Amino acid sequence: MIFFPLAFVGFGIFGALFPFHTWVPDGHSSAPTAASMFLAGISMKLGGYGCLRVATYLMPEAAHEYAPLIILLSAIAIIYGAFATMMQTDLKYINAYSSVSHCGFVLLGIGMLNETAITGAVMQMVSHGLMTALFFAAIGMIYERTHTRMVAQLGGLLKVMPFISSIFVIAGLCSLGLPGFSGFVSEMTIFMGAWQHADLWYRAATIASCASIVVTAVYILRAAGKAIMGPIADEHHLHLGDAAWNEKLAAVLLLSGIVVIGIAPFWLTQLITPGVNGIMANIGRTLSF
Repeated sequence: MIFFPLAFVGFGIFGALFPFHTWVPDGHSSAPTAASMFLAGISMKLGGYGCLRVATYLMPEAAHEYAPLIILLSAIAIIYGAFATMMQTDLKYINAYSSVSHCGFVLLGIGMLNETAITGAVMQMVSHGLMTALFFAAIGMIYERTHTRMVAQLGGLLKVMPFISSIFVIAGLCSLGLPGFSGFVSEMTIFMGAWQHADLWYRAATIASCASIVVTAVYILRAAGKAIMGPIADEHHLHLGDAAWNEKLAAVLLLSGIVVIGIAPFWLTQLITPGVNGIMANIGRTLSF
């Protein structure tokens, strides 16, 4: 009971646990593109891994006692992150704040302490790692050519850089949970596991977290509509080039993971299930349902 919150919060800070998430937006926005891709795509997942594999697995009784608090903080992070993202005008800040919201799904799944939700949490770590890395790659390529990340200064990019614009839109659609992409599969798995709890508190948190998807759709579609669609905002952008071959190769590799998981997720769940079963064997005896 004493050491669990220390371990969970310690790892949770790396996983954007509310209210210790404030380093995420500035950390992402000030880093170069490659560092942002590594930080959001890989490093932040160590936070979720530590919360699950270290704190929850080693201290299952405390995890069960603290579960309502974990779920509360996760639901706040999901909703707050979505609304905060809607207010951003910088593409990197949009992706950074959305990471707070999406990492909240990971902690929500862990806090539910059942096999389905934890499987979804692990899938969300994989999905978000691929999706947010692709998003940061697209933003970095746009910034390298236009020298701006402000949505208001962009527009009509689909006409001059169709490949970069396409992966930007696809990463956004994965972020908002469009069926056929990995974001939908992982979030839906978390929601299914969360709904297995008949307690009103758990279901209220689940409904509130589901509602954030609507807000996510708003800021993703608005950013894509203003930056990618419409007339070209600056005549200098008419002479910009599209992605180079190495940039296309990196983007296609990330995109392939998103699509394969979205269309055929069961190969990933089969990889995850043995590890999840081991964790559930240790924490299952503390559950009351």
